[in-house]
Amino acid sequence: MRLHRLEVTAFGPFADTVEVDFDELGADGLFLLHGQTGAGKTTILDAVAFALYGTVPGARKEGKRLLSDHAPVGSVPTVTLEATIGGRSLRITRSPEYERPKKRGAGTLTENAKATLNWLDGTGENLSRIPDIAHEVERLLGMTSDQFFQVVLLPQGEFARFLRADNEDRGKLLEKLFDTTRFKSVEDWFVDERRKGAAQVEEHRRRVDMLVARVSTAAGIEAGADGDPLGWARRLFDQAVETAELTATELAQARAADGKARAAAAESRRVRELQLRGERARTELAELEAGASERDSLAMEADRAARAAVVASAVSDADAAASEAESALSDARMVSDRLETSEHGSGLVAKLSWPQADADRNAIRTQAGEWSAEVVRLDSLLGEAREMERLERDLAAMRLRSADLTRRADELATARDRWPEELATAEDAARRAEQAQASMQTLEEAAARAADAAAAADELVSATTALEERRGAVVSARDRHQNARERLLDLRERRIAGMAAELAAQLVDGEKCAVCGSLDHPAPARPEGATVTKDDEEAARRAEQQAAAVLEEETALLSQQERAVELLSGRSGDGDRAELRRRHQDAAAAVLQARSVAADLARAAASVNELRSLGTELDEQSRATDTERTALDTRIESSDQQVAALRARMLAAAGGDRSVQVRRDRLDDLATQAALLLDARDRAATLDATARDLGARARVAATEAGFGSLAEAQAAVRPASRLGQIEEVLTAARDRLAGVRAVLAEPDVVSVAGLEPVDTSLPETLAREAASAVEIAAAFAAESETRRGNLERLVSQLEETMTELGPVLATHQELADLAEVVAGRGQNSRKMSLRSYVLASRLEEVAMSASVRLRRMSAGRYEFVHSDAAGSRGRRGGLGLDIRDDYTGVVRSAKTLSGGESFLASLSLALGLADVVAAESGGVVLDTMFIDEGFGTLDADTLDLAMGVLDELRAGGRVVGIVSHVDEMRQRIPSRLHVVRGRTGSTLEMIAS
Repeated sequence: MRLHRLEVTAFGPFADTVEVDFDELGADGLFLLHGQTGAGKTTILDAVAFALYGTVPGARKEGKRLLSDHAPVGSVPTVTLEATIGGRSLRITRSPEYERPKKRGAGTLTENAKATLNWLDGTGENLSRIPDIAHEVERLLGMTSDQFFQVVLLPQGEFARFLRADNEDRGKLLEKLFDTTRFKSVEDWFVDERRKGAAQVEEHRRRVDMLVARVSTAAGIEAGADGDPLGWARRLFDQAVETAELTATELAQARAADGKARAAAAESRRVRELQLRGERARTELAELEAGASERDSLAMEADRAARAAVVASAVSDADAAASEAESALSDARMVSDRLETSEHGSGLVAKLSWPQADADRNAIRTQAGEWSAEVVRLDSLLGEAREMERLERDLAAMRLRSADLTRRADELATARDRWPEELATAEDAARRAEQAQASMQTLEEAAARAADAAAAADELVSATTALEERRGAVVSARDRHQNARERLLDLRERRIAGMAAELAAQLVDGEKCAVCGSLDHPAPARPEGATVTKDDEEAARRAEQQAAAVLEEETALLSQQERAVELLSGRSGDGDRAELRRRHQDAAAAVLQARSVAADLARAAASVNELRSLGTELDEQSRATDTERTALDTRIESSDQQVAALRARMLAAAGGDRSVQVRRDRLDDLATQAALLLDARDRAATLDATARDLGARARVAATEAGFGSLAEAQAAVRPASRLGQIEEVLTAARDRLAGVRAVLAEPDVVSVAGLEPVDTSLPETLAREAASAVEIAAAFAAESETRRGNLERLVSQLEETMTELGPVLATHQELADLAEVVAGRGQNSRKMSLRSYVLASRLEEVAMSASVRLRRMSAGRYEFVHSDAAGSRGRRGGLGLDIRDDYTGVVRSAKTLSGGESFLASLSLALGLADVVAAESGGVVLDTMFIDEGFGTLDADTLDLAMGVLDELRAGGRVVGIVSHVDEMRQRIPSRLHVVRGRTGSTLEMIAS
């Protein structure tokens, strides 16, 4: 960052506009800012800070009063700074919030803060919103306002306090300068993870409790687990295994008994079933033997139908062949008829006869070959026909494009003729808009004054009426007060006159007179007329006071009303109401007119720029249009010649047809029809011969099948449904007969044929009772096995959950311990949180950087020592900062340094901190920095050393400004900015070497 120019108006002690040229002032890299105390040296730094960040450093920003008390009424406090930041040249203008008197009436108005940022390098969008400007400045500088105030404006006295501060206060300042947000996020992450770990442990424990309850339920008990849930669950599982084995044994015994009972019942059922099967088989055999003759007749009918089916198939083939032959002959006639409709085809058809001869086939084949040869020749010409059509389409498109180019050339010529006039019109509109925008503020102020004057004139009418009413009220109040006063005086005189009678009324025999002290009262006064008492006088006095108060109030209200009328009269200028209204309307109309014209400024300027570039564009477009039209005309002429030549060839090839394509398609169709005719006639002849041959074969087949004629064979044919019925009846009879004989021949049926019928009821009852016993035993066994299986599964889950719980507990404990360490507690012996550790690292870097300069300024005697020891009573550690004295080799507190030594240490610390913060902010190059006060505490030799360090700071183009009122500094630094204090405000004098 390098400062170039600063302009300050009505800001702090500067009543008028003052300007600082930092380029000239800092040409040597070092300049002095000096002046009397209170003249405004620090205000120059405040102005730089305010221009960049909109605030001032230190406690001064709390006052929020930046408007100069010396400035004329109505002055606007303004700061303008031109600088180069991050390689970008810019100008920032700011005005703070301030109070100004109202233009009409008493009181003040608050003007809001304003700011603008203009890019002097011409790139980027200028800014006018204060948040946008603040964001852009912080982005370019890479540091916040607090960091800037510490790094660029090395503040008076603050680093001496930082040097002597305790760890907590030192840490607060470092946290402002170094961003530790991400490390705070890490600390928060550990806290969150510890909370999540605790939740996981609780979840696992809850799952253990839930599994213990499920084990109790599965085991059928109510009591819970003891201190060892897993051992308790395993014992329950062992008991369930024993019970399951016992019930399984009982089930096996019941099943064995059931097997014997079912075997006995099955044997009785088997014997009874064999007896019944034998009886049914003998009955069915008798039925089958009775229907044997009927089945023989059906078999003879089926045999004749089978022999007739062969003959019927031959007859069907002969009939089908005859039908196909007739259909083929009909197809041949249809093709011949189609061919006969054409001029050339009718001659071929006239040569043919039926039945077909070889001469007919040769005639058809020869004519079809001639037509096909002509089609092949015409196909070779179709490509040229398509090329001609393409050329004709291209030619039409080129003629359309030529017409478009001609119209475009005319339009461009017209536009070129109109362009100068349009440009002049646009420039005139832009000038009017600029003038309107420039006059806006004046017109708005005039409109505001006119509106205020018109409103004041309207208010003056009612205020004047109220003033007359108020004057009448004052006169009435004055009369009432005068009457009350006269009554009070009258009563007071009357009471004084009757005072003797009043005192006489108070005399008591034997007591002294309050006036003369005598005990004798020979002639006491007597009241005359009405007596005025003290109460009467007091009442009159109160009435007089009330009337006086009313008169005073009415008089004050009259004064207020007179002042109001005077102010309204001044605001209206004693002008005519109608004239004032007209002036207001005219001023408002002028504002609206100017605002309307000024609103088009951006559009008018854009229009001017657009029209200025339009002339060149029109010339370029005209040249391009002429070039393209000339080339296009040449192509049109060449294409016309090609199309004429191709059209002549196509007309010759088409002959009497409309086109080559039509002639080719007609001859191709004739060749196709001739080929179809030849194929159809050949097929019809072949099918006719086949039909005659198949008829002869059918008659031979009837004789061979034993039938006297084809009619007799066809009469013996039976439909498939009838033959299926016959076959179904005969097959069923054969199957039944074979089945019955097989049953009667079975050894088991033969063995029980002579036995008495068997009764199966008793064995069935015994089998059912055995089955019921098996079901009961199976239920007990299944229940025991289910309990065993459930317990086995739940015990396994409990083992798995408790196994998982161990690592979760260990991880949680480890994470909790780490969280404690990161937070600076637990096993963290230095009591340093992660943020404190980071700040301690930054402080160590600051101490290293500052020690280099401190050793130089102290002639090698002093250097900083960073300490990361824990603080006392659990306070934050790692931020200790002491001084090593190489003369004694002792590390001692910075509080033991003298005033001059403290200044050198503070300055070294400030410069070291500036280096580290600048590096932390992305290596921002700080070409300009200020050092405020402290040099007055140094002796001449030490001052030489300090100045040597400052000379190093300005190496490489850096500019250093020193703020000091020490006279010796003026002798050492030739380039100076003198702040001169005056009764009407401060001024600046610049002395550059």
